Amino acid sequence: MAVLAPLAATDGRGPRFYPDDPLHVEPPPRNVGKVLGRKFSDYYDFFYSSFGNPSGRDPRAPIPRAQAVNTLDEAMDSAWWQRRHYYRPMTVDQLVRGPGGDTPPSPTGKWLVTRAKSEGITPGFTIRDEKDNEYYLKFDPEEHPEMASAPDVLVARLFYALGYNVPDNYIVELDPDRLEIRKGTKLKDNLGRSRELTSRDVTEIMMNVPRKDNGRYRALASRTIPGEWAGPYRYWSTRKDDPNDTVPHEHRRDLRGLSVAAAWVNHDDSRSVNTIDFVVEENGRRFVKHYLIDFGSTLGSGTQKANSPRSGFEYLWEFKPALVQFFTFGLVVPEWAKAYFPNLPSVGRFEHEKFDALKWKAEYPNPAFSNRLPDDGFWMAKQVMAIGDEALRAIVRTGEYSDPQAEAWVLECLIKRRDKIGRAFFNEVLPLDRFAVDQGRLQFEHLGAKHGFMKEPPYRVEWAVFDNLTHERSPIGGAAGFDVPASGAEFIVAAIRGDEPRKSVDVFLRLRDGRREVAGIERHW
Repeated sequence: MAVLAPLAATDGRGPRFYPDDPLHVEPPPRNVGKVLGRKFSDYYDFFYSSFGNPSGRDPRAPIPRAQAVNTLDEAMDSAWWQRRHYYRPMTVDQLVRGPGGDTPPSPTGKWLVTRAKSEGITPGFTIRDEKDNEYYLKFDPEEHPEMASAPDVLVARLFYALGYNVPDNYIVELDPDRLEIRKGTKLKDNLGRSRELTSRDVTEIMMNVPRKDNGRYRALASRTIPGEWAGPYRYWSTRKDDPNDTVPHEHRRDLRGLSVAAAWVNHDDSRSVNTIDFVVEENGRRFVKHYLIDFGSTLGSGTQKANSPRSGFEYLWEFKPALVQFFTFGLVVPEWAKAYFPNLPSVGRFEHEKFDALKWKAEYPNPAFSNRLPDDGFWMAKQVMAIGDEALRAIVRTGEYSDPQAEAWVLECLIKRRDKIGRAFFNEVLPLDRFAVDQGRLQFEHLGAKHGFMKEPPYRVEWAVFDNLTHERSPIGGAAGFDVPASGAEFIVAAIRGDEPRKSVDVFLRLRDGRREVAGIERHW
């Protein structure tokens, strides 16, 4: 209950804090039994999300606070998400390495083709190198070299720094003479038929791939994720064959906050088809681990063509904009049509001037994204802001753009969009964080002031004794400022307000072994 119940979802009965609060890591997962691999229809996902009600929530009812958070209003280390750069600062080298960074396909020896597909948006191969490591190779569109492979590599590193599970991706050069077809390897064609792969099939696939001046081909090599494939997850409900999946996905903090990260890189293709579950065994336990995959449709890329200029501004189907265009005969110019996109074939359409962090939209409604509340947005925005310019510059280089202008534009957009995210979401709440008690005084950071977005306001703080069972508060007379008042009560609480009364933060302090420590945080807006 302590893991799954949101901090504010309490009816006043029973203890609010337990002896082991705050939890930073979810309890060890229960062993799973048989987990069935599954597939989702893109069309079903689009129509159900656009015209149905996947979460089943009454649209007139208030959105409940996020779940799968601890008493500090933070997500915990789990099979979904891990505390990384904001919580445990990573070096630039660690950020560049991402989830692996040291196991690209072997530069020598043959690459054994074990699977291939010519259908779909991104035809490619599965290969094994001479070290028996397995990778999936994907290629850029012929008219847009680097446009899909670069973001797939660098966005994976950004999302890894933000705490998500992602594949280990590399940019490689493929010499077709190194490919060797394993006997019995099958090819699935555009009609879904499977037959034995031939060297002619390989040649025909490579004919539609841009070739470098040295005769080789640029490719994305994505190292195979270990475990048993279990198919994608949905952004609503739970997985019935996973005993650890108990929080409806539309209420998970890590999935609600993902909307902010997706807005940053314009990952409008953030839907179920670009997620994957694997059954893994770690520390003697067998459980389902959840991954984000396929970032080739980000940073202006539409994978096989430049993304639409509407991307991030409107859903694929949205009634109101369509109505406006119809009745005005197209004379009303939408904001997305005013955006500036430089002519950079390796980037597609990526911009920062018209980007609105609060109004950004995926291709169609995502139940978890639609449920985002100000505290969910703040939680991710502070992590995005923690990735500084130097780190971003190094991560963008992992995309290996051959055009310096393309690299410079992507970096500029990421920096400008990041700062817009900080300004927008830090303004939605009183942006205080990193609370601690030091030398008898409550300390914290005002993240808006730290990043230069706003001035730190004067504060008003009210101290009270907090009853852990009844949740009642009794004011502490004479307490003022941030000096922790002397009290023998197990719990006391500081209600902090700035210059906007409706925005406040309650900080709960526990007395343990003669010392005060932060036990809980509750944000109001």
